[in-house]
Amino acid sequence: MWLLIAFLAVPLIEITLFIQIGGAIGLGWTLAIVVITAILGASLARSQGAIAMGQLRNSFSDMSDPTEPLAHGAMILFAGALLLTPGFFTDAVGFSLLIPGVRKAAFEFLRARVNVQSFSTHGSPRTDPRQPRGGDVIDGDYHEIPPTDQGSQKPSGWTKE
Repeated sequence: MWLLIAFLAVPLIEITLFIQIGGAIGLGWTLAIVVITAILGASLARSQGAIAMGQLRNSFSDMSDPTEPLAHGAMILFAGALLLTPGFFTDAVGFSLLIPGVRKAAFEFLRARVNVQSFSTHGSPRTDPRQPRGGDVIDGDYHEIPPTDQGSQKPSGWTKE
């Protein structure tokens, strides 16, 4: 239900803002602001994303919980998408998600409402370590066959003489 409301409300808000701002400053300046915010937002999202990737790599190398860097990366990606979408409301939300304090507050808000029941870094334990994990491995034996006399046979066409 909330998704439906968002899909209806956001375009209505954007159209209203375009009409109001375009009427106040003119069409040319309105379009210039939309293009400038898209370019500025893309560069900011790229630099913030590089920082988030560094933090994610550090959490993996330190063997610490990667949840927060992953959430920050997802929010930066979402911010970049919002900033590339033409509109003033989406730009405001996108730029706010590029502020680390806002991302941290959003992460803490979501963390308080999500309950993780269990977490595992590997698959289910196997009883026999020699058994494959999936069903796509076939166990088999082979025997080498000694070469036969090649003088009496013609080449097959797949081999060179």
